[in-house]
Amino acid sequence: MPSRESYEVHKEEKSLVQKAKREANQEDILAAALVMRMGPQKPPATFWQPLKLFAYSQLTSLVRRATLKESERTPKSEKVHNFKVHTFRGPHWCEHCASFMWGLMAQGVKCADCGLNVHKQCSSLVPNDCKPDLRHIRKVYSCDLTTLVKAHNTARPMVVDMCIREIESRELTDPEKKLEAFREALALLPPSHSETLKYLMAHLKRVTQNEKFNLMNAENLAIVFGPTLMRAPNLDAITALNDIRYQRQVVEVLIKNEDTLF
Repeated sequence: MPSRESYEVHKEEKSLVQKAKREANQEDILAAALVMRMGPQKPPATFWQPLKLFAYSQLTSLVRRATLKESERTPKSEKVHNFKVHTFRGPHWCEHCASFMWGLMAQGVKCADCGLNVHKQCSSLVPNDCKPDLRHIRKVYSCDLTTLVKAHNTARPMVVDMCIREIESRELTDPEKKLEAFREALALLPPSHSETLKYLMAHLKRVTQNEKFNLMNAENLAIVFGPTLMRAPNLDAITALNDIRYQRQVVEVLIKNEDTLF
């Protein structure tokens, strides 16, 4: 007859076996629920790809909606989306309704300014909340003004600021500094050019002294002689026409200040 000690050991072993069976059954149920009972092989990478894309689409949509709610607190100027028909590669979901975009070609539309992807039928329901992204804005000229300033987050196009700063750094207001710039430019002329210009300006200065009789002041003389004296060789007609105003201003300064410039 077995002793009490052997009976207790047998009972304990039986309890451990039953516990191991229960844990094994639980693992089998969990593996089946997760579709992981595929033997020793790992699931292929493509198995999870659609789920990852769907999760990313849902997350992107939630982020956009959260951003929309945040931006509603501070009213800003509206920007209409620039939707274009687009063919998407791989599975895509609409960022407005979060539904799958079916088809192999032209499955939906994409905003050329911010990159928003939606169904064609959803594009009319999307609010005017386009936030242009520099990754999609490829040009500065021939670009919608609102799109440009929103993409760069500025009040006006940067090219306007840059051009105006450059021009104003050169359009001198101090008369003495302006004359000094003229002297530096005249010093660069070859001697024959400089002497001829000096002699001609002295003559035109004497003409202006008889303005009461001949009605030819420095401005009128500059209009006549400016294009002849200041036009650069091989200059096309359009550029020369645009330069007439500046040519007149230069010759007028040369006539009025002939005695101090030469």
